[in-house]
Amino acid sequence: MVKHLTNENFNEEIKSGTVLVDFYADWCGPCRMVGPIIEEVSNELKDVKVIKVNVDEREDIAKTYGIMSIPTIILFKDGVIDKKQVGFVPKEVLMRWFD
Repeated sequence: MVKHLTNENFNEEIKSGTVLVDFYADWCGPCRMVGPIIEEVSNELKDVKVIKVNVDEREDIAKTYGIMSIPTIILFKDGVIDKKQVGFVPKEVLMRWFD
């Protein structure tokens, strides 16, 4: 299940385990294309936490991670960035991150 971040607990959410974060905006076409892929990944990988961060609402978090273009997808492992993708990414490529 995808969790939409709406509060100040981002660091708490990413500090342990494997966490996939989708930085997006509602007006962004490529973000809307990748949204269903993120949802599918969250349904298939039960041991991965999936979080969506709206950059218009959470500019502070976007700035902290240097998000300049969206969508940007970051994979955190125990709070550390493991992988990062800017722009649309096909599901097959995203799933390889977890092999």
